[in-house]
Amino acid sequence: MLRSLYSGISGLNAHQRMIDVTGNNIANVNTTGYKSSQVQFNDTLSQMMGAGGSPQDGMAGTNPAQVGLGVRVAGITANFSQGSAQTTGKSGDMMIQGDGFFITRSGNENLYTRAGSFFFDANGVLATSTGEPVQGWTAVDGKVNSAAKPGDIRMPLGATIPPERTTTMTLKGNLSSDNIPDVNDPDNYGIEGVPADNPGYTTTIPVKVFDEQGGTQTVTAKFTRTGVNNTVDPPVSSWRVQLLGEDDGDPLTPLPPVGDPVVLQFQNGKPVKDSAGAEDDPENVLKTITVGAAPATYTVNLADVTSYSGTTDARVFDTDGQTAGALTSLSYTVSDSGEIIGVYSNGLKQTLGQVAMATFKNVNGLEKVGNSLFRTTVNSGYAQVGEPGSAGMGQVISGALEMSNVDLAQEFTNLVVAQRGFQANSRIITTSDEILQELVSMKR
Repeated sequence: MLRSLYSGISGLNAHQRMIDVTGNNIANVNTTGYKSSQVQFNDTLSQMMGAGGSPQDGMAGTNPAQVGLGVRVAGITANFSQGSAQTTGKSGDMMIQGDGFFITRSGNENLYTRAGSFFFDANGVLATSTGEPVQGWTAVDGKVNSAAKPGDIRMPLGATIPPERTTTMTLKGNLSSDNIPDVNDPDNYGIEGVPADNPGYTTTIPVKVFDEQGGTQTVTAKFTRTGVNNTVDPPVSSWRVQLLGEDDGDPLTPLPPVGDPVVLQFQNGKPVKDSAGAEDDPENVLKTITVGAAPATYTVNLADVTSYSGTTDARVFDTDGQTAGALTSLSYTVSDSGEIIGVYSNGLKQTLGQVAMATFKNVNGLEKVGNSLFRTTVNSGYAQVGEPGSAGMGQVISGALEMSNVDLAQEFTNLVVAQRGFQANSRIITTSDEILQELVSMKR
């Protein structure tokens, strides 16, 4: 009789734990990065009333007879399934899409979290909303050494980058192979030297460049149509390139030439080094030329320049070089690999650091320590640290947070189940009590 009382008590305790866990899940339904928990029950040790026997002497065997002694909580496990994304638009908010945890520091101990609501404090340190520094790697000259031990990530406010002179230009577009590239152009003279006093059809492309001190000036690339050689197969179309210096403001003064002109030859619409070479030989493809004169020499990339019939629309697609810049504000973006990219005053973007990520062999072995943080235990395994997006680690989504993965419908169902279980176990106690009362009443 007393066994049933204690079985009922164990059932009450177990279902009370289930209600506690379910209530905590519901309370954290809007907690960033929260992972719901579930309770598992096991029966306790059973008392042997009769042992099993083997068949013998024509008699059948007997099964063991046992009376259970109640229920116990076998474990409480967390559900680490992916939570939904909540878009915030804030650069410091980061969400992990996939496996892994952000690494934070509390004193000398590393803690781990899925809640990616971060900000840069007054010292330029990336930290959580509760003040733990986020761990990763601070870049040096825009380079991140992810093989080093992770540490605090610092925003180098006030850092400067030096100016760089323009050395490379990239051209794209078409230089017409027609004898008369544009019949509607009154200044179009066709091919240079045909007839003898013909200066040739020209097109100019202004290019903004930087000097060694970061100053800007405009040079002009002048392209002149010089001829077509039909004596070879396929025919060769030629243009001459001359770099011209900066305009002195006098409209009567021509732009000064800088360096010697360079002749471009095209076969089948592509620039070639030697018109006598094999047209399909990759070694004969002209990829770059050098124009100008020291110290203002420039390498021109011709990989995307053609010479086909039609209009001339060649243009400068890109140049290198920059003015001096400073990091004067907390303007930054975060890539899917966790790189923090700052924007300098000259518009240049440079990597400032990268957040680190950790995975574990057994995430259910982690211990919750509050503030949406986890601590390693002997059963979680060591943290495997690396870059986001590598070695099975998730990617970082900037401007979003991971919502709680609590399923309210499931939790309300669990509440009903736990409540009914609690009620049923309370009936065990009241029924056992009534039977004991009847037993006591037998003696009047």
